[in-house]
Amino acid sequence: MIREMKLNKFLAVLVMGMTMQFAAGAQAAELKIGFVNTDRVFREATPAVKAQKKLEKEFAARDLELQKMARQAKELQTFLEKEGVTISESERRNKERDLANLNREFQRSQREFREDLNLRRNEELALVHDRAKKTIIEIAEREKFDLVLEDAVYFSSKIDITEKVLKALTDK
Repeated sequence: MIREMKLNKFLAVLVMGMTMQFAAGAQAAELKIGFVNTDRVFREATPAVKAQKKLEKEFAARDLELQKMARQAKELQTFLEKEGVTISESERRNKERDLANLNREFQRSQREFREDLNLRRNEELALVHDRAKKTIIEIAEREKFDLVLEDAVYFSSKIDITEKVLKALTDK
């Protein structure tokens, strides 16, 4: 009798455990997961493309100025290499000093250019990311996703909703 009670208790616990496991499995099967490739969004989304063009336009003049400085330095370097032995010592020193000053100015300007460009790029990408995030949330709520990921080591094309996000960002 005691053995039967232990066996019945064991079977009841076993059945209950299997039922819970089955219920959890059924629930997991209904879990709807999506994935968004943010690198692709930052490359292809209409707001990202517009932001990139805006930055190119904003920094074009400074980029041209840097290119001009680089050409001047190269021309001065070439002049010193070709004519350095035929010009006077004082003129050569003056040209070398001019070249050193031009190189320092170029490096300083280039560093400032990169810092300013990176700062503005980060500002623009933050705006794109905010718009994309709102769009992802709208899609997730509308299509009843339980989870949407932006980073993954691996994802199946079945859960990739990047194309929907790109289309929604284009339509806005």
